[in-house]
Amino acid sequence: MRIATDRFGLTVPIVSEALSGIRYIPSAGCIRTFLILLALLIATSLVRAQEFYCLGGVMLNPSDGKNSYAWQLEYIEGFGENLALGVAYLNEGHVPDHHRDGNALHLWARTRLLDHRLSLAAGIGPYYYYDTIPSTSRIGYKNDHGFGAIFSSSATWHRDDHWLFQLRTNWVDNFDTLNSFSVLAGIGYDFGEPVAAPPEHRPPNLESEKTKNEIVISVGQTIVNSFKSQKSAAIAIEYRRRIYPYVDWTGAWIYEGDSRLTRRNGLASQLWAVRDFLNDRLSLGIGAGAYFPIDERVHQVQSRRSGPICGIITLTSSYTIMSPWDVRVSWNRVITTYNNDTDVILGGVGFHFLSVCSFPSLEVHWNSVNRKRNRPYPMHHAPSWPASWATTVSG
Repeated sequence: MRIATDRFGLTVPIVSEALSGIRYIPSAGCIRTFLILLALLIATSLVRAQEFYCLGGVMLNPSDGKNSYAWQLEYIEGFGENLALGVAYLNEGHVPDHHRDGNALHLWARTRLLDHRLSLAAGIGPYYYYDTIPSTSRIGYKNDHGFGAIFSSSATWHRDDHWLFQLRTNWVDNFDTLNSFSVLAGIGYDFGEPVAAPPEHRPPNLESEKTKNEIVISVGQTIVNSFKSQKSAAIAIEYRRRIYPYVDWTGAWIYEGDSRLTRRNGLASQLWAVRDFLNDRLSLGIGAGAYFPIDERVHQVQSRRSGPICGIITLTSSYTIMSPWDVRVSWNRVITTYNNDTDVILGGVGFHFLSVCSFPSLEVHWNSVNRKRNRPYPMHHAPSWPASWATTVSG
């Protein structure tokens, strides 16, 4: 296999014509390193802002004048007064021959005016896109992936009550087929210090220790990344563990259902950069890793096969409704090399616990045994569990 150097200076293999649309898929090592560095930046930053935005608007394809809807989610972490790092998802809608969306990493430079109420910013960064384009194959489409660049500008109005109003423009250049220009507007919320408030009124940054383990059971929908967007029901079971401040690891089984075009289930392992807000009740995170299909069948025009290892990138959010229970929403993108990409959108209930020995049933059993032996509970040997489960035991 021949080797070439792309315009980013990355050494990549020149693959066969069947995979020509896939110029570069980041390795698991690259993804893991990126997420660890992102988490360390968050952990060591002098935080001035922790902002989350939901934006909507229009996208224009300058090459043919066609337009479509566009919407965007972005989390921005401030580093001092004038620099910030943003992690974004951008959906560029549907124009002829292109259904494209992607993930971006923004480096923002910004300035503040009008007593810190108005901020103007310019951002630049890499854009990893997922595009559905026409193909002469029997299925009639191809899932195209690759790196581009995104250039953005924004104007944001900051209110005293943490709410934000933003006008945003994005220019996406993927150096190949489709360049786009989008204009969006929407709202955001600053979970950090309100920049319009005087320093003595700004709340402290609270970061408490999270319960380390979580089991999540979710249901939802799978959407095939084709021009017809076939849908099916999906379910998943996930184990999540906090392995470092701002870093989680998850292992999950995902059943993607039967969309009549494909049926697949598999195991996913992901590393996450996460951030907790509102006294640790709300959590936002982005994860990436490997997806291992253990049973896969492609219907109709393609033969039965066991798919190779795929990539997976996920956005997630959870909210603790009553300790140790929370609700969690996740958007998984399964990235394949054989034109079988899917979105798996899930919502479910999670249960937090400190260790495998911290379930209430074990506490009840321990208590009953020690009562029969007429001995007090050995608190210095007790496994740890949430305070809400603690029971006072007398001899």
